[in-house]
Amino acid sequence: MKNILFIASEGVPFIKTGGLADVVGSLPKGIDKEYYDVRVILPKYNCMHQDKKDMLHYRDHFYMEFNWKNEYVGILEAEYDGIKYYFIDNEYYFKRGTLYGHYDDAERFAFFSRAILEMLP
Repeated sequence: MKNILFIASEGVPFIKTGGLADVVGSLPKGIDKEYYDVRVILPKYNCMHQDKKDMLHYRDHFYMEFNWKNEYVGILEAEYDGIKYYFIDNEYYFKRGTLYGHYDDAERFAFFSRAILEMLP
């Protein structure tokens, strides 16, 4: 079995602002589960609807050096429509009222990318 990992800043049904979320929500479901193990990683945004947050379960956490600080990285998971979703949690970067449009978006998504690289092993 081969593994496919989708990494995105948004995805249906958990959080959506545009078309990217639709693609991330539909494409993994269209891949043959007999041959591929498909999973998705998203940020755990504070602005997700509460019913979606209630689906998340704590899996693990670690600390990583980022931007000259030792940053917390929480990993939560949920399963939806046969797809396993992981969520990167860090309140400093993702506890915001909106997904995008912040002065530090580049730093936020650099953190997200680095956290994923650190969690993979």
